[in-house]
Amino acid sequence: MRSPTEVQVTIENSFGPLDDDDYPAYTMGRAADMLGTTPAFLRAIGEALITPLRSEGGHRRYSRYQLRIAARARELVDQGTPVEAACRIVILQNQLDEAQRINEELRHPATECRPKTNA
Repeated sequence: MRSPTEVQVTIENSFGPLDDDDYPAYTMGRAADMLGTTPAFLRAIGEALITPLRSEGGHRRYSRYQLRIAARARELVDQGTPVEAACRIVILQNQLDEAQRINEELRHPATECRPKTNA
């Protein structure tokens, strides 16, 4: 019999936190390799754009979500945009996306929220 603290591993949860876009799974070196950039670039955008979590030893750890944001900034920098401006552009794009999402929700509220009428 399983104790209450044991977790049953199934296909749905077999990777646990690795399926979480916000789980800080990547070291700085691995993140830089995946993005095709340098740790210095990640440090530079870390001040303005993404704040990596720190391991118990103080090392920076990045999530998949943070790597997608860093990749967007890198594309802009590769096109000649200064790092600071690239970070600001990405921040503004994220804010615009969020505002548009909220706007869409307000224009088309879920039908479940409407009160039912007895006709």
